[in-house]
Amino acid sequence: MRTPRLVAAIVAAGLALAACSGNSGTSGGGSGGDGGGDFKPLSRVEIIAPAAPGSGWDQTARAVQEALTSDNLARSADVKNVPGASGTVALAQVAPQTGKADLLIASGLAMMSGIITNGTDVTLDDLTPIARVVGEYEVIVVPKDVPFNNADELFAAIKADPKSVPIAGGSAGSADQIFIGLLAQHYGVKPADVNYVPYSGGGEATTALLGGKVKAGVAGLNEFAEQIKNGNLKGLLISSAQQVEGTSFAQTATQIDPTLEFQNWRSIMAPTGISDDLTTQYVEAMKRMHDSSAWTDAVKKNGWNDNFLAGDEFGTWLKEENTRVQTVLDELGLAKKAG
Repeated sequence: MRTPRLVAAIVAAGLALAACSGNSGTSGGGSGGDGGGDFKPLSRVEIIAPAAPGSGWDQTARAVQEALTSDNLARSADVKNVPGASGTVALAQVAPQTGKADLLIASGLAMMSGIITNGTDVTLDDLTPIARVVGEYEVIVVPKDVPFNNADELFAAIKADPKSVPIAGGSAGSADQIFIGLLAQHYGVKPADVNYVPYSGGGEATTALLGGKVKAGVAGLNEFAEQIKNGNLKGLLISSAQQVEGTSFAQTATQIDPTLEFQNWRSIMAPTGISDDLTTQYVEAMKRMHDSSAWTDAVKKNGWNDNFLAGDEFGTWLKEENTRVQTVLDELGLAKKAG
């Protein structure tokens, strides 16, 4: 016969084993992970890329898709491209779907700017912030034979005679023009007075620089990186807090002013009206995605900055960023009122 002491020991061991089994992650009830607690994978998610295939938004959406599915954070994920009007066409489709689960949209600075410059009735307030995922620094360059050696000298010339210093950049209201506008504010120049020459992309801007049609250019770091390396362009300024490995610029943004750090960022958002539980599930999925090797590889491959920020912190930052962008676009005369 078993003694009472032996029975108690067997029961205790069984309870301990049950507790261990209940806390272990399984593919059916959650993914393991180091974050602690159970995580229930998303059953299915559709990610809207608000631009054409091959665009930065498309690349971001597909990198998220790959990382979510390869790490079993979502059982399936699809990407749908809805291009047009700086992402606001896609926004107008997603925003009304209040409370809809299994739907995400890639958003970012270009969409924020597009909302302001197009005066759309729907805004980022009509979405639920989930996570800021990546970004890219802006840089200012000049051809090798142009005498400016840093941003201070460039903007001194602009302040003296704005029309004499044409600057090539992306489309009106783009991250390129917003960053130039922020710098103009710092140097006491009206943003609208800057002789900003918009081009459809970094390739055309580079051609204009090398052909002597403009005296300076602004774009994402990757757009000018090769021409800086081969010495055809001089790097005056990068919009980072510190020098970026493998590059050398005369100044960083925060050497001029700590508030000038700037990135062309991209994020993931959801419709409004979704449950708190689903919001938490999305945020946790993004956090786990961020820690995955698939995501790390995608960030490195695409030359993105890892500027991850999730949940309420992202929501708070988003409002601050919108105020900054609105102020610049107002001064550029590009902002339109909704309706």
